Amino acid sequence: MSDHYVYVIECADGSLYTGYTTDVERRVAEHDAGEGAKYTRGRTPVTLRHVESFDSRSAALSREHAIKSLSRAGKEDLIGGE
Repeated sequence: MSDHYVYVIECADGSLYTGYTTDVERRVAEHDAGEGAKYTRGRTPVTLRHVESFDSRSAALSREHAIKSLSRAGKEDLIGGE
């Protein structure tokens, strides 16, 4: 069962934030409540735009790093089909 997730949220200002979690719903709610990452605290509300699941924490963290390394255009391509 997959229990490691990488997600991309869009902030109210249009910026994109990528993160890792074991509970996507809880984590997005934390971001929305201003209790998530420092980056998203002043940029609420947020919208979940993309989720990928992984069987291991290391695979998820590797993918998180890869997504964070993408250009804005690359991230938009990733979430564009959703």
